[in-house]
Amino acid sequence: MSIHLPTFVIMIVTFGLLYLLLQKYAFGPLFSIMEKRREYIVDQLSSAEVSRAESQKLLNDQKQAILTARNEAYQILEQARVTSAKQTEELLNQAKVEASRLKEEAVREIESERNKAQAALRAEVQQLSVLVASKILGQQIDEKAQATLIEKALKEVGGQA
Repeated sequence: MSIHLPTFVIMIVTFGLLYLLLQKYAFGPLFSIMEKRREYIVDQLSSAEVSRAESQKLLNDQKQAILTARNEAYQILEQARVTSAKQTEELLNQAKVEASRLKEEAVREIESERNKAQAALRAEVQQLSVLVASKILGQQIDEKAQATLIEKALKEVGGQA
């Protein structure tokens, strides 16, 4: 194989021209497009990483908010239980106090009514005894003598009972 120099030079010049034309019209725009594409991909990867970090932060914030809400709900329920227990105890104490007051009031009323009944009974016994005594004796007895006789009779009856 022999190298023919003029053909070799023409081929090198042709190759150089073709390279320059390709460089100017094909490789330049192609490399420019590829560089823009590379920058776009790098930007998208950076943006995706930032979005992933933000979403992870939001997820952690939501988990924390849920945990806080659960704790608050538990505290509210516990506070409601305590308040309910206190109110129940207060109501029971109030009911006991009211029942005791009503019982004491009823006892006082019973005692008062008993005293009134005794007084009425004494008055009636006095009247009956005066009536009986006046019929037996056939005369009138004054009130002082009547009261003395009745007290004496009541004491005797009270001593027998």
